[in-house]
Amino acid sequence: MLSEALVLVGAGLTLLAGVGVVRFPDVFTRMHALTKASALGFLLVLLGAATALRDANTVTSLVLAALLQLVTLPVGSNLLAQSTYRVARAGERGAADAEGGAGPPAPPPEEGRPR
Repeated sequence: MLSEALVLVGAGLTLLAGVGVVRFPDVFTRMHALTKASALGFLLVLLGAATALRDANTVTSLVLAALLQLVTLPVGSNLLAQSTYRVARAGERGAADAEGGAGPPAPPPEEGRPR
């Protein structure tokens, strides 16, 4: 009974994360909905599966999947947010000034070569 309830709540949170991605106005609020609600929903689904299953190997695999989700999701979300922020700032400043200049500096002229 408990495992079914956990899976149902986790699936509901994942569904709400999907609705938030569709309904929220900008990238950062969409990303927030996606990372927070879907991560919690996924963990609740795994917890529900772990309580329903009794095999130690299966539960260990579920715990490993949950740990990998907890480690990689915040890092990926942070990198995506930084990239989005940088692209938005580059669009405001202009494409030529995206990385602080118009391009790489020209190499110095070689010594002894006539121009």
